[in-house]
Amino acid sequence: MPGGVPEARHRVQEAMRAWGEPAERIEAAALIVTELVTNAVQHTSTRRIRCRLLRSADGVRICVWNRGRARIPSPASPGDSAGLPVAAATDGHEDGDTLDHLAEDGRGLLLVDALAARWGTRAALAGRLVWADL
Repeated sequence: MPGGVPEARHRVQEAMRAWGEPAERIEAAALIVTELVTNAVQHTSTRRIRCRLLRSADGVRICVWNRGRARIPSPASPGDSAGLPVAAATDGHEDGDTLDHLAEDGRGLLLVDALAARWGTRAALAGRLVWADL
């Protein structure tokens, strides 16, 4: 399933190039789809993940759907280590100067939050949809 992440990124880049989207929007979309598909792979027990790219007059929407209903990590509050979620320090450093003490869950969504005009998630009996607008 990890092979699905680069495939999704490549397909998004191809579609957006074909649509004539600017390079910076293509790069943002590639980063966003990488994070959303990675989250879907990590937080679901199913192999069925769908990625859909929708273009409208308002912009581009990236949708990632999976059958699982596991909790999606949330971005941390801005007060936690420059907005990154903090985990217990395990590297023996107590000064907080290393990045080793940062939790992994939620960091990718901070990137999505920074790059997308807006994003969200919906859970239903059939699965979970996470979307981001550019």
